[in-house]
Amino acid sequence: MLTRLRASKFKQFDELDIELGNPVVFIGPNDSGKTSALQALGLWGIGLSHWIAKYEGREAPKRRPAVTINRRDLLAIPVPVANQLWHDLNTRDVSRHNGKQETAHIRIDLVLNGIDNGEEWECGFEFDYANPESVYCRALRQSEDPETARMLVPDHARKTRIAYLPPMSGLAATENRLMPGAVNVFIGEGRTAEVLRNLCYQIVEGSDGYAKWVSVARRIEELFGIVLDRPILIEGRGEIEMSFRNRNKTQLDLSASGRGLQQTLLLMAYLTTNPGSVLLLDEPDAHLEILRQRQIYRLLTEVANENKSQIVAASHSEVILNEAADRDVVVAIRTPVRGRMGNCDGRVDRRDRTSNADPRALTVVERRQRER
Repeated sequence: MLTRLRASKFKQFDELDIELGNPVVFIGPNDSGKTSALQALGLWGIGLSHWIAKYEGREAPKRRPAVTINRRDLLAIPVPVANQLWHDLNTRDVSRHNGKQETAHIRIDLVLNGIDNGEEWECGFEFDYANPESVYCRALRQSEDPETARMLVPDHARKTRIAYLPPMSGLAATENRLMPGAVNVFIGEGRTAEVLRNLCYQIVEGSDGYAKWVSVARRIEELFGIVLDRPILIEGRGEIEMSFRNRNKTQLDLSASGRGLQQTLLLMAYLTTNPGSVLLLDEPDAHLEILRQRQIYRLLTEVANENKSQIVAASHSEVILNEAADRDVVVAIRTPVRGRMGNCDGRVDRRDRTSNADPRALTVVERRQRER
C-alpha cells in the first residue's frame, strides 16, 4: 500500500507532500490540482515500469543510468509536448555567473513511500526533459553531486502496479475488439466510452472469468434492477456486443442504459481487470445522483478489498467526502492562489481558502485533522 507522495516541479505543483491510504480521497474545487496529483502517481508508475523493463535482473550503470520514455507512452498523462509535464513549463534554469551564462536542468522529482507485509519502503525517480517527444527517467539522486549514489528501487516497490481511470463519457453505439494495449491508450485519452465493452469482455475471457462476471452482474442488478448479459464477440465484424434485460424482461443494447449505470459498470470492470493495483479514479461519482454516490463509494472500497487493490480517488462530491471523512484518509488539495498553485501537505490552512472553496468540505477535513 502506498502511504505518502512527494513531488516537485510537476504540472501545477511547485512542491507537493501528501499522505496516502486505502482508500484516500482528494477533494478541492475545479483546477486545484486533484487530477494532477493523480497524474503524479501515474508518472511515477510509468517511470517504474520502464526502469524495470530495462534493468530487471541487473544493476543500473553509474554513468548515464537513464531510461527514455516517449511522450506516447504517457498513457495516464496525455500531453501534446513533453514540457507540459513541468511546472510553469520551465525545463531549464538559465542564470549568469561572472558574466557567463549557465544552464541547469530542472527535474521533476517523484518519491513514493509504501508498506508491504509490515515492511516500509521508499522509492524515487527523477525526470529530465529530453525533447518535445521524450523525457529521461532515472532513480532519484541522493544529492546534487553527479557522482553520488542514487536511490535504490526496492523489491517491494517493483511489485506496485498503477492504473488510471478518468470519468465515463457517452457510450459509443458500437465497439470493435481491441488489444489490451489499445484499451489502455483509449483510457489514458479519456475515451472510456469506446472501451467499456472491451473491459467487460476481458473479464469473461480472463482467469476464472465466469465467476468474476457473475459477481459484477449481481452487483449491477442489486443497484439498478437490471440483468446484464455476457459480452459476445461477433467474429465476422470484430465487434463486441452487450445487452441487458430491464425490469420488464425486455432485452436492450447496453447503449440504451443510463449514464449512471454505465459509469458504475466501468468502475466495476476496471477494478476487476486490475487486481492488486493502485487504482487512480478521477471523479468516480460522475453521472451519479446523491444516493448512488454513497452506494458506489462503499461498493468501490468493498471490491478493492476483495481484489487486494488500493483506491486513490479525486472527487467534488460532498457525499463521498462525508462518507470518507469518518473512516478513511481525506486530503484537501489547496486551491489556486493568485493564479499559482501553493504547496500541498495534506493539511488545510484557513489562509488558503478562496471563494471557490467549499467551507463545509474543508471543515470536515479540519475536524479529521484535529482528531488525529
